[in-house]
This record gives sequence, C-alpha cells and structure tokens, in this order.
Amino acid sequence: MALPQRHRLRGQRLFDALYRRGKAVHGTAMVLRWLSADAERLPLSQDPPSPWRCGVVVSSKVHKRAVQRNRLRRQLHESLRQASFNPGLPNLWLMFSLKPGSAEWDRERLLGECRHLLSKAGLLP
Repeated sequence: MALPQRHRLRGQRLFDALYRRGKAVHGTAMVLRWLSADAERLPLSQDPPSPWRCGVVVSSKVHKRAVQRNRLRRQLHESLRQASFNPGLPNLWLMFSLKPGSAEWDRERLLGECRHLLSKAGLLP
C-alpha cells in the first residue's frame, strides 16, 4: 500500500535539497538521507501537519523491470507507514535510495536494513 498523501515527499527541488544538504547514512542495500523540513516549501493546505515526509528512489540500475522497482517501493512505504518516529524530532524530510543489487534481497532483510538505518540516524526510539 502506498504512503498517505500527507507523508509523500514530492518535487524535484526537495529531492535536490536532500541530495545537497541532507545528512546521509549508508547501508549495504540503500542510503537514507534526511533533512529538517523547510516550512516555506511545505503545502499550506495540510490540515494536520505531518511530522515527516518520505520519498523512495529506485533507479533502473536496481532492476530493469518497473514492476519489480514498484514492488520494492511499496514494501518500503508499508514499513515506513508502520514506523513510530521519535516524538521530540523536528519535522523531517526523508529519502531512501536503493542501491544496485538490493532487488535480490528478500523482503525481511531489506526492511530490516531500513529499520537499522532509521535507528542509526537516531530517528527511531
């Protein structure tokens, strides 16, 4: 299942900002980048503001078939929907970039690395 609209990170400028100014934690299968949210770039129409927004980048180097890339993206979205972030954190932008070879990993191992990177970054309790 996809992330709810209020948790999705969208827009090329936001992704560029994460690549340029974001802090990064590298794992074997993916890279987690995060940055404190810029209030000026968040949409105004959002009723309850979301404490985090996330994007998942899966390039064609990871797998040539879009079906497989979308499956990986949905698995990470589901894991993030169930995650409970530290309550004292500021609003965050998150981005997971999968590395080539991560498509061969089984689901549990991939989601375990996702949780490990979130913990290593200090975003999970």
